[in-house]
Amino acid sequence: MPEILAVEGLTAGYGDGVVLDAVSFGLEAGGSLALLGRNGAGKTTLLLTLMGFTRVHRGRLVWRGRDLDGVPTFRRAHAGLGWVPQERLMFPSLSVEEHLTAVARPGPWDLGAVYRIFPGLKERRGNPGNRLSGGEQQMLAIARALMVNPALLLLDEPMEGLAPTVVRELTTVIRALTAESGMAVIVVEQHARLALALTKKAIVLDRGRVVHRADSAGLLKDDALLQRLIALA
Repeated sequence: MPEILAVEGLTAGYGDGVVLDAVSFGLEAGGSLALLGRNGAGKTTLLLTLMGFTRVHRGRLVWRGRDLDGVPTFRRAHAGLGWVPQERLMFPSLSVEEHLTAVARPGPWDLGAVYRIFPGLKERRGNPGNRLSGGEQQMLAIARALMVNPALLLLDEPMEGLAPTVVRELTTVIRALTAESGMAVIVVEQHARLALALTKKAIVLDRGRVVHRADSAGLLKDDALLQRLIALA
């Protein structure tokens, strides 16, 4: 499969502060990547940088052969980058359905498609998005990103604070997206074993640098190495 994303020597952060230091990796079309590391390693900053929210000091972000330098966030979304932020970012003035239709772009992911994978959202389509439960808000955040019809879905801590039943439901959905839809996925997740089970490749960040690259399945089997890399309890 051709490479759709190339991150080349990326040094980025906030203002003059540097969080990411010479990060490089690539992702092929339909590929899946677990982005692992301790708290503060730079995982969320990397996703924010892909979406254009940080300052790039050096290096390049190349999306489908196009340099993203200077490209605003909304144009990155239009180009095929779908982002599910850790904070979910529900708008109190919008209903569930309005959250979805406000960002919709042509493609296979429409209201019918997202309601099929998240039937609970259809039942609550007239409810304000910020009045949903935490699990429902996470489903809506993912559904909203799918309505952009992305080629790459960026998931930032999708399971954080959710009940086990919701985690299982979202795990099934994300696994189907990576296995069946042809969409590429990058997963940031503190539950490293869960992220590895959902993806094919993995990189580990420490203090803004890539310190390890692996196949997800192999790293998942090497418990001692995984413990050492991310200090799991």
